[in-house]
Formats: sequence, structure tokens, C-alpha cells
Amino acid sequence: METCPDCGVVLPGLGAERHAYMGGSASCWALYGQVLEREYSSPAYMKVHRTTVDAYAAQHPGLPDPRAIQSVNVHLVALFLTLDRKAHPDFVRRVLSRLARDKGTLKWLSPPAHLGEITVADVIEATDADAHHHLVMQWGGAVWRAWSPHHAGIIALAERVSRDLS
Repeated sequence: METCPDCGVVLPGLGAERHAYMGGSASCWALYGQVLEREYSSPAYMKVHRTTVDAYAAQHPGLPDPRAIQSVNVHLVALFLTLDRKAHPDFVRRVLSRLARDKGTLKWLSPPAHLGEITVADVIEATDADAHHHLVMQWGGAVWRAWSPHHAGIIALAERVSRDLS
């Protein structure tokens, strides 16, 4: 058995490779791949794809590497815009694209001790698209709440970039 160092899910060990810069165990990464496969195979599941990607990435922050720094900031901004601001997906994509260009200005955010009570292992248990949607949105909310010590900075970053796009 293998315990994910980020989300804490315990899964059978795979001996496979982990993501290049995100944290997490190899088995957790593989389970995430199964969730993505489900989403890519059906428009009904794909509706929440943005939040799936953002929740997983923010819940598995990795170490202070430039790619991980960008990833955590970008995915937390997306969770904020999607969940709190109810921003249109096209607007979220534009903000994230802009943030990607500003990657050198982003700072490492020390991850909280606990990264949310819902994990990819909960999402994979969804029996239909409605349950999947519900679980993914709960997952995104749990991860966003876990990062609450950094909310002020993430919100300020999102608002700055949003203003620049206006």
C-alpha cells in the first residue's frame, strides 16, 4: 500500500512514476488519470473538468520548483474564480493564460498541513455524471478552503489580472 503524501489517500502501490513537479504518490496520480479518462469520454462528465484539474493540482502542490510555484498559484486562482466568483470558464481561461506569462513574479505558497477532506479517491466512486459533478465541486471547495491562509494573496492576484484583462 502507498499513502499519498499530499492528500493522504491510501492506495495499492504501483511502482510507477510520479508527476514531474506536482506532489502526490504514483498511485494517486494514476487514479487521477482514471478520473480524467472518465471526463474526456463524456460531455456530461467533462462539465466540471476545469475544477477537477484545479482541485488535483492544488491538492498536490509539490516542492518549490518554478513549475510547481506557477501551478499552485494558477490553480488556486482558478478555484477562486470558479467557486467564489462564479466566473465564466472562458474568462477563467483568459486569466490563467495571462498568469502563465507572469510566472516569474509568482511566489511559493507554503502548503497547509491538511489539503482538504475530499480526494480523487472520493471522486472516482461517483456512479453517474450528476454524482461526479457534485463530488468534483465539493472537492474543489474543500481544497480551496484548505488554502485559506493564502486566500488574501490569491484573491489579490486574481483581481489584479482580472483588471488587466478589462
